[in-house]
Amino acid sequence: MTEIAIPRPTQGDVVQLILEDHRFFEALLRDLRDVTADRDAARAALSAVLIAHGEAEEEKVYPQLRSKDAIGEHEAEHGEEEHAEGNQALLHLLECKGTDTQKFDDAVEDLATALNHHIGEEEQTILNPARTEVGEQVRQDLGSAWAARRSELLDQDCGSIAYVEKVVARAEKEGKLPDDES
Repeated sequence: MTEIAIPRPTQGDVVQLILEDHRFFEALLRDLRDVTADRDAARAALSAVLIAHGEAEEEKVYPQLRSKDAIGEHEAEHGEEEHAEGNQALLHLLECKGTDTQKFDDAVEDLATALNHHIGEEEQTILNPARTEVGEQVRQDLGSAWAARRSELLDQDCGSIAYVEKVVARAEKEGKLPDDES
């Protein structure tokens, strides 16, 4: 397995940094669908960056945007619920033994569906208000805080199946996942 380099920004406008990660997720999803790509490497990279990205957003970005009245409680909670659903789909993908099975392909599509929905919604209901309701300096400060937390999480091997299991279990305990999922 060749390791895919995950970008590690240290500063920038938080909106731009999050958008760059969203485009990186989409590229990794394309690799996961491509039988000629190193699907194991794409899965490992997506797992790490997806968990680090979402956890850093929930800890550093959403609370600040709420305190600045850029987003409401509903938008923050909905974003967290969608992260939980994506993380659960990611866990199902990580649980696949091989990358050449129908189960793997189905898990990729389930994750892609959850992720694409969340990306579209977050860009409209969270990032747009962040662009218009929050000053440039706040976005720069948030970018630095988000990037630092994201890097910390990447250093903690947050993409490992054990770490993802903990994140999903916490979301279940906090009631962020629908009850109809197994």
